[in-house]
Amino acid sequence: MKLARTALGLGVRELAAAAGVAPSTVQRFESGKGDMHSRTLDGVQRVLEGGGIVFIPADANGGPGVRLKG
Repeated sequence: MKLARTALGLGVRELAAAAGVAPSTVQRFESGKGDMHSRTLDGVQRVLEGGGIVFIPADANGGPGVRLKG
């Protein structure tokens, strides 16, 4: 999430506000200290994808990742 957020030039507070979650929720998730409810994660994902992020699933060539739409 942090890589995707940074690629869009969003701060923690900006992403949290756009997704309707608390900044501490984003910080906790990015630091690996907590999980998100699926509904919360879906909302954050929609914001990031709406900004042009494409989530890449893991495959034989490597782990999961993100890229910007071209």
